[in-house]
Amino acid sequence: MKLLLIGATRGVGFELLQQALQAGHDVTLIARNPELLEINDEHLNVIKGGILDKSVIEQNVNGQDAVCITIGIKPTRKPVSIYSEGTKTVIEAMKKSPCRRLLCVTGIGAGDSRGHGGFFYDKIINPLLLKTGYEDKDRQEAIVRQSGLDWEIIRPGFLTNGARTGKYRILTNLSGVKAGNISRADVADFMLNEVSEMQYVNQTLLLTY
Repeated sequence: MKLLLIGATRGVGFELLQQALQAGHDVTLIARNPELLEINDEHLNVIKGGILDKSVIEQNVNGQDAVCITIGIKPTRKPVSIYSEGTKTVIEAMKKSPCRRLLCVTGIGAGDSRGHGGFFYDKIINPLLLKTGYEDKDRQEAIVRQSGLDWEIIRPGFLTNGARTGKYRILTNLSGVKAGNISRADVADFMLNEVSEMQYVNQTLLLTY
């Protein structure tokens, strides 16, 4: 497949990039700092740019089978808009192209997953350190849902650097659920399966062990 990754020089996106290349997919990566990427592969095309670069996004969405958004920023108390505005830029470009498949990573605490992270996260970490980021992730999720594309919103539990196991829970109903850990490698494993299978199209998912 031909995949466009946005936000893949670290974290979940970097794991997805490595797994996609290992599987033989053709990957286009849009990165603000491509010099940080120490991967050379004949199936990898690295483009300098960011998720807000409308012309870069439009030029590189065409010809793709799926787009994966895995951007992240450092915790801040300042207003945040990059998640929603960047995702809006991507969706507008996709609507002008044949590409319909969009996988978007947000996180535990977005939308109706708020209150499912456990006391310390829900009452201390999220409101004190992540509040403005998650307010924008709420806006981001709403934009994805209203896009008319074949989308999946992926909310990982608490991310670790553990191994890729392929064994995790995929939850659409959060009743009585408290998120646990999941490795970045396993989030990427799920995404790599979904770009071709799209078994959870137009659904929002919690991934956790």
